Amino acid sequence: MKRIPMLRSAFVLGLVMIVSVSAAMAAKPSHTGYPRLMQGPMVGAVTDSEAKIWVRTSGAFEVVIVYDTDPEFRSPSETEPVMTEKAEDYAAVIDVTDLEPSTEYFYELRVDGIKDRYLKKLKPLRFETAPRPGEAADLRIAFGSCPKWQDDRVQPIWPWVVHHDPDIFFWIGDNVYADTLDPDIIREEYRRQREVWGLQPLIHNTSNLAVWDDHDYGLNNHDRTNPIKEGAYEVFLDYWPNPSFGLPEVKGIFYTTTWGQVEFFVIDDRWYRDPCEDPDTPEKTMLGAGQYTWLTEKLEASTAVFKVLVSGSGWSKNKGEGGDAWSAYLHERNRLFDFIRDNEITGVVLMSGDTHVGELNVIPWSERGGYDLYDMVSSPLAQVIPDSWLERRPERRIWPVYFQGSNFGLVDFTMGDDPTMSYRLVDTFGRVVRGPFEVKASELVNGVTSWPDKVEEVPRQRQQHYEAGEGYYEIEVDD
Repeated sequence: MKRIPMLRSAFVLGLVMIVSVSAAMAAKPSHTGYPRLMQGPMVGAVTDSEAKIWVRTSGAFEVVIVYDTDPEFRSPSETEPVMTEKAEDYAAVIDVTDLEPSTEYFYELRVDGIKDRYLKKLKPLRFETAPRPGEAADLRIAFGSCPKWQDDRVQPIWPWVVHHDPDIFFWIGDNVYADTLDPDIIREEYRRQREVWGLQPLIHNTSNLAVWDDHDYGLNNHDRTNPIKEGAYEVFLDYWPNPSFGLPEVKGIFYTTTWGQVEFFVIDDRWYRDPCEDPDTPEKTMLGAGQYTWLTEKLEASTAVFKVLVSGSGWSKNKGEGGDAWSAYLHERNRLFDFIRDNEITGVVLMSGDTHVGELNVIPWSERGGYDLYDMVSSPLAQVIPDSWLERRPERRIWPVYFQGSNFGLVDFTMGDDPTMSYRLVDTFGRVVRGPFEVKASELVNGVTSWPDKVEEVPRQRQQHYEAGEGYYEIEVDD
């Protein structure tokens, strides 16, 4: 009988403890285990005075970047704290401001005030700010598309990208292969891709910028009719620290970024795209009216020596009518190229992906009173190589197609009396398999024809064979 009050007391005490724990849990954001980093950090947009750094944490936590020009952090600065939220998949972008141009910075991440256990084992994380816009500074970029985690979970190409130490890496579409109408699946694919081991040094220490293409936008060849475009857009915003995302009045994944005397114009080829199979009339669009106006105004205002137009879809005529490339939107593409010619916009070169082969093609706009527009193509970073490339016919090939495996593009901009752009294609073993190809700023002006002296012998022979009415690949030559 005397045990009953004791039991009642224990019961009441248990209730008090449950209520107290519940109250504490309600007061503190939920999370799993100790505060820790799940993916990242990833350096994103870097200017001459600012940097964006992306992180994803194990729960809702306050994150801070501590940074210094001294790797020993003897005089550190600290960013304003940012809270990761469940609605953004516990991902956040931290702005590092008040930086000096052309300066190396070292940084550390604090999650809920704690330096991540994994990051403690790494060399000091670092990034370098851009030079002032207009400054004559050399630049190295790398770029690629199509890293399919499902086909290659190791992706051995990334250490070779790191080896070449680019200032910027451009992810130019099909950055994950979600192929879905469920935004949650796109998120899951991003988590998997961000955990690839060999990728970590690149995202930790190099500026990473991105645009999407069909497989990370929705389904294969998807266009403006994509029913989950809003959800895909939100996922993209959560996972990429780009300089900006479209305009307040014109939605999309497009932006510009500048490094010294080189300006990149990264375009969204999905959000406004009419269906590929629609007839190619003057009204058919890939960019949409608002984005087209933005692009032409930015090009006309640019004072950069080199102006790089970046598109997920290939610029050169390579898939025929109805194909998932600019070849199905030639009225709009040619109108843009005529605008460049008519407004005497110099220094334009092209960059694209998607094709699952490495290429260098040229659109000979010198035949129309402009100058030759070179399309640098790199794909895939990690993907099976199909044989569909055999059906493609660009306006002109400069290189034989590289179809032996994964690759990335490496581009050097060297400033001087006559600034030069040099393009190489590097394979998954670190070998330069094509190039270098060089074009000078003085060749990218109206009235200059440059491509005939640059085309290699194999594509020259194949083109002659094709123009004679025979098959492009029917002659036996060593590619």
